Amino acid sequence: MTGFPEPPAVGSEADTLLGSLERQRATFAYKCADLTREQLNRTIGASAMTIGGLLKHLAYMEDLNFSWDLGGRHLPEPWASLPEEGRGEVVWRSAADDDAATLYRLWDGAVIRSRSVLSEVLANGGPDATYESGGRPCTVRRLLVDLIEEYGRHTGHADLLREAVDGRVGEDPPGRPYPYSPG
Repeated sequence: MTGFPEPPAVGSEADTLLGSLERQRATFAYKCADLTREQLNRTIGASAMTIGGLLKHLAYMEDLNFSWDLGGRHLPEPWASLPEEGRGEVVWRSAADDDAATLYRLWDGAVIRSRSVLSEVLANGGPDATYESGGRPCTVRRLLVDLIEEYGRHTGHADLLREAVDGRVGEDPPGRPYPYSPG
């Protein structure tokens, strides 16, 4: 290991869940870092999935789940301008039209907004706090577990795609990862 922070071995439920999510975000960021537009659009095999598509998809999922559902805020651009019907598919397909800086900025901005909303909600209710999603009550705990799973699945995709781009493999980013701030 290179000093990569782990979720606490002994910690509160919120710190453990947040630590796990931040570790997934950091690993995902490492797999997606420093690529050109062409590299972000590379596919492997029969799949149309790209690292650029993953970045844009996870930016959208961050905003949809944390800003919109949990925080009750309006979806920011570019999501707000897209028709609700089929928006998720448009997000995946449209990543090829974006340059690398735009894709990185979308994801970074969404993560920053998510952290802000989550910090507020956890300070006021912890993982047991509830909110409405799709007309049904959900806990923050469930949301965090869902996003950990979402990142885990897509980090695996990014791992395969990145290895095909330039051979980068490995689980942990060198040095200090993407901003990590438990609790």
